[in-house]
Amino acid sequence: MVAALAGVSRATVSRVVNGASSVDPGLTASVQKAVQALNYVPNRAARTLASRRTFTVTLLVPESTSKVFADPFFAAVVEGVARYLNTTEYMLNMVTSSESNPEKTRRYLLGGNVDGVLVVSHHTGDHSWAHLDGSLPLVFAGRPLLNSADAYFVEVDNEKGAATGTARLTGSGRTNIATIAGPQDMHPGVDRLAGWRGEVLRAGLTDALVEIGDFTVASGAAAMRRLLDRGAPLDGVFAANDQMAAGAYSVIRERGLRIPEDIAVVGFDDDYYATSLTPALTTIHHPISLLGEKMAEVLVDLIEGRPAERITRLPTSLVERESA
Repeated sequence: MVAALAGVSRATVSRVVNGASSVDPGLTASVQKAVQALNYVPNRAARTLASRRTFTVTLLVPESTSKVFADPFFAAVVEGVARYLNTTEYMLNMVTSSESNPEKTRRYLLGGNVDGVLVVSHHTGDHSWAHLDGSLPLVFAGRPLLNSADAYFVEVDNEKGAATGTARLTGSGRTNIATIAGPQDMHPGVDRLAGWRGEVLRAGLTDALVEIGDFTVASGAAAMRRLLDRGAPLDGVFAANDQMAAGAYSVIRERGLRIPEDIAVVGFDDDYYATSLTPALTTIHHPISLLGEKMAEVLVDLIEGRPAERITRLPTSLVERESA
């Protein structure tokens, strides 16, 4: 019916509906007008059979559902992914807690249900996405710590960002600077610890004041207690994300200390924790939504056989507020 109303062949209608750029603009306009007049919606099942695609991608997050919905990082990633996919025919679904039953997740991903996978917040011990490369296009948020030689990933320069945040502390005269580092089975945890260590050593300071958290508020509080319980001099803290910085705030106040007068604090991410804390948190801006957008762009390019950048690295920047 669309072809008859537009006065073109069915093949032309198919090419226009599927976004081909080689169709004459006048014919394209005729087809689009007919599509609107008839309220025509392409049959996705038929398109799937014809193209061997599902036009669906999965955002795979190997974390508990409670952690995913409590962390603003994941919402920003989804926002960016959705922004890019809205310019395409692809739909997004999301799988969380995938490590609770990794084989079920693998069966789903390899069962012809999706065209590609975006993997976010991955750990070295994960099984749900392991060995999927070669079977499905995969794009990671940050390089995998294992088997990354051929991986496609989008990341920020975590090491440089952490060094910049720590330099804000050394540059203001702080001489006993601790870090609350992220998990060491994840690339941001490893790289941000390396960035902090490189900067304190460059400044001639000790690199012994390290405690590890898991990027949650509670882990930041527990790490800050351990640091203060050491009894070592401490006048600055670089936290590997803003949630752990928020946890550190609560303990610093609990011990009767002031921010930044007694202990200056710098975070990483620049999410809503940074501006909701008092005093407002000096932090490293992490363009999380853009990271999600770029991941989706690379994945769609891989699915459709277009050239894609294997490594995309986004810049960070220092956001100066009152905590340091």
